[in-house]
Amino acid sequence: MQNRLITLLAAFVLVAVFSLAAPAVASACMLQGPGGTGRSGTGEFDRHDFSGIWMRSMGRGQGPDDGGDCGFSPANMIPPLTKEGEEAIKKNIPTGRPRNSFQDPAGSVDTSKSNDPALLCNPKGMPQIVVDTAHDHHEVVQLPDRIFQIWQEERRLREIWMDGRKVPSGEALQALGPSWYGMSVGHWEGDTLVVETVGLDERAWVDINGYPKSADAKIEERYKLRDAVTLEVQLTLTDPKYYTKPWVSDIKRWKREAYDSKNVNHFGWHGLFSGLTELICAPANGDTKNPSNPRGGD
Repeated sequence: MQNRLITLLAAFVLVAVFSLAAPAVASACMLQGPGGTGRSGTGEFDRHDFSGIWMRSMGRGQGPDDGGDCGFSPANMIPPLTKEGEEAIKKNIPTGRPRNSFQDPAGSVDTSKSNDPALLCNPKGMPQIVVDTAHDHHEVVQLPDRIFQIWQEERRLREIWMDGRKVPSGEALQALGPSWYGMSVGHWEGDTLVVETVGLDERAWVDINGYPKSADAKIEERYKLRDAVTLEVQLTLTDPKYYTKPWVSDIKRWKREAYDSKNVNHFGWHGLFSGLTELICAPANGDTKNPSNPRGGD
């Protein structure tokens, strides 16, 4: 009789423990994303948790499965340029056919004639690395005081400060000087992550279409989880030198990759660069005459 009571008590404890753990297990599965582990994005999830690997949704429309245009805004939208902005964009030759009347279309589709700084192993900079659809995969790592975006392209690390500081201004901004990715500070407005970036190098284009920005440009990003596996962002560029009013982008979307997804697992090795190339600019990889080149001329 005593043994039976012990057995029944043990069974009761196991059932109770499983019942308490089940919601947490179900919630964790919801966050794993594609590959049969919460792909639909239904159920409860933490709207402040952007951690994971994200793959850009393709498609230029604004439907639920489209990821937005590869430029800052849709192809048929010409931002309101100032006269100085018009003169600046005339100097930039994109690799695709111009979407405006300011750039000379002659030879623009010839990559060798483009003067895009990124083609010479320079960083894409902000906001181009965010809006461009070419090889657009990144991982988000969240810490109490910072958020890191690790971009597959350039193997680039971007730091967003979340410790309450303000973006630099005045003499502090002048002392820090411009950089390709500037200084970024974020804060939460409800379930929306708002990121402000200043101190940007004006040599980097806004997007692949060659739109310019000045050293005084400011960028705001507003990130939000539409569901457990869909991350959205809309950007606003404010630059009175080149644009007569703030320029608002279309909505860019990414899908969260499951841990066991084929896109982020290669021969059992998990991570952003597993099965995805690092897409770092390395001129040595183009040396086809060197038999020891591991990349074979990529």
